[in-house]
Amino acid sequence: MGTRLKVLGVFKTLHRTRMAVFKDDDRALTAARLKINEEFRKNKNETSEENIQKLIKMGSDVDIVLRQGVVQMEHVEENKLLLRPRNDLLLENVPYCDKPREKS
Repeated sequence: MGTRLKVLGVFKTLHRTRMAVFKDDDRALTAARLKINEEFRKNKNETSEENIQKLIKMGSDVDIVLRQGVVQMEHVEENKLLLRPRNDLLLENVPYCDKPREKS
């Protein structure tokens, strides 16, 4: 895959992630959109293949951090927050067990 397509893919992925992570939060959606666009414009004229690969890696890492590390919360009352986790963040709660499960 060409470098140009990889860059475009990371750009699109970051915007899709932004839409999922900051759903229903117009202020955060706008701020994230502006920051993504600003960073890509800032590096638009980069010609070094090595630096471009580093920037692609950084964009992919940012995508992972956003998907795995950001949780939405909403103020519902004074001193009270409502957690709105995404489905991909919810894990099955399995209690700790000293004995490993037998494979069936």
